[in-house]
Amino acid sequence: MPGRRQTLQRGVIILPSAFTLGNLFFGVYSMVSVSRGDFMWAGWCIIIAGILDMLDGSVARLTRTGSAFGAELDSLVDAISFGVAPGYIMFALFFEDAEWSWVLSFVYITAVVVRLARFNIEQGGEAKRYFHGLPSPSAGMALASYYPFSQTTFFATSLSDLPWQQIMGVGMVLLAVLMVSHVPYGKVGKIGLRSTRGIVNTITAVTAIFVAVSVPEYYFFSVLVLYIVWGLLKSVALGFLDRLPGGDPLLDEDEGEAGARTEVRDMDYGNLVPQGPIHLEVDSQPTPDPDRGLEEQA
Repeated sequence: MPGRRQTLQRGVIILPSAFTLGNLFFGVYSMVSVSRGDFMWAGWCIIIAGILDMLDGSVARLTRTGSAFGAELDSLVDAISFGVAPGYIMFALFFEDAEWSWVLSFVYITAVVVRLARFNIEQGGEAKRYFHGLPSPSAGMALASYYPFSQTTFFATSLSDLPWQQIMGVGMVLLAVLMVSHVPYGKVGKIGLRSTRGIVNTITAVTAIFVAVSVPEYYFFSVLVLYIVWGLLKSVALGFLDRLPGGDPLLDEDEGEAGARTEVRDMDYGNLVPQGPIHLEVDSQPTPDPDRGLEEQA
C-alpha cells in the first residue's frame, strides 16, 4: 500500500506538467504546420495550446501540486506557444516577402518574453484579481485565430477588401505594448453553484463552450479581439492609467532595499512631552580623571 500511494502521489504531481508539455507540443506543431503551408491547422494548434495552458493551472490548484518548477516551465512553454509560434504565423502570412518586416515579429516575441518575466516576478506565476497587462495567451491566440476567421463567409463578403497586412502589423505592435503595459485585464470568473456569481459564471462558461464548438472560426477571433479592446477601453474610462504603480517591476530589487523603504506617517508628539516642571537630578560625584587611572597603573 505505501508504494502504491507514493506512485499515485507522483502521478498527481506530474499531471499539471503533462498539460504544460502538451501546450508545448501544439506550439511546436503549429510552426511545423506553417512550414507545410497548413495555416488553418497552425491556428487551431495555438488555440488548443491556450486551452491546455488554462487547464494546467486549474489542475495544479485542484490537486494542490503547484510549484516554482511548474511556474517556470509554464513560462518557458508560453514563450514558444504564444510568442514564437504566432509571430512565425504572422511572418509567413504577411511579412515573408518584405526585407525588414520580420522585425514586427521580433518586437512581438520580445514583448511576450518580457511580459512573462514580469508576470513571474510581480504576480508569482498566478494572477490574483486581474492580469497586469494583456496576458500572452490571449495575444497569441488572437493572432493565430485570424486565419481561420479569414476563411469564413462573413470575412470574404465584408472584410476581405481591408488592408490586412497593415492592420495586422499595427495590431502586433499594439499587442506588444499592451502586454508590457499597466492595463489591467480581468481573469476568467470562477465557476460553481454555491453563489450567484458562481452560477452566472457557470452559465456563461457553458454558453461560451457551446458557441465555440459550434462556430469556432467565428468565436475565437471575435471574442479575443473584444476582450483586448474592452480591457483597454475600460482602463481608460475608469482612469486606471492615471494611477500606475510607482515602482518599476522590471528592475530587480534587493530585499534589504525593499525593507528599508518605510511608510512616512504624521504623528502627534503631544502625548510624549512631559507635563509640568521638569526636575533634573545631577550626580554630585566628581567625574573620574582618565589620566589619574593611567598614573596608578604605571
